[in-house]
Amino acid sequence: MLRVLRTNAAHDDFIVLVKLLDADLAVRDGKDHNFYAQFNKIDTIPHVIVVYDEDIPVGCGAMKEFENDAMEIKRMYVLPEKRNKGIATLILRELEIWAAELSYLRCVLETGRKQPEAISLYTKNGYKIIPNYGQYAGIDNSVCFEKPVNRGE
Repeated sequence: MLRVLRTNAAHDDFIVLVKLLDADLAVRDGKDHNFYAQFNKIDTIPHVIVVYDEDIPVGCGAMKEFENDAMEIKRMYVLPEKRNKGIATLILRELEIWAAELSYLRCVLETGRKQPEAISLYTKNGYKIIPNYGQYAGIDNSVCFEKPVNRGE
């Protein structure tokens, strides 16, 4: 049975999952990893979701304010053996609901072209590709997305 926990970036299980995510990204991003790593520090992330299967942490996601009306989704990860079971979609939806509860109107995010599973996840969940924003502008490997969040959810 899956259980969702709302917490913050200091949570031990989130920190463990992020280390696994960073190890995976270091392989995928290769020489570009250090560029992306500088934007993925967790100490500035106040809103974190950890999903548990029984008592085992199996996935996480986080968000921080991007603009006055938008949250940026960060640090999405699901253990490889737990993928394709709807956990990433659950995390994404929980973050969207939380963003709406906090009166934000949209969520934005960036992922890499070397992460086709992530691109598929976001597209499947209603995210639309937008021009690369901020530090990702002009970066060929980056794909940026946006989705409005419904305050009525």
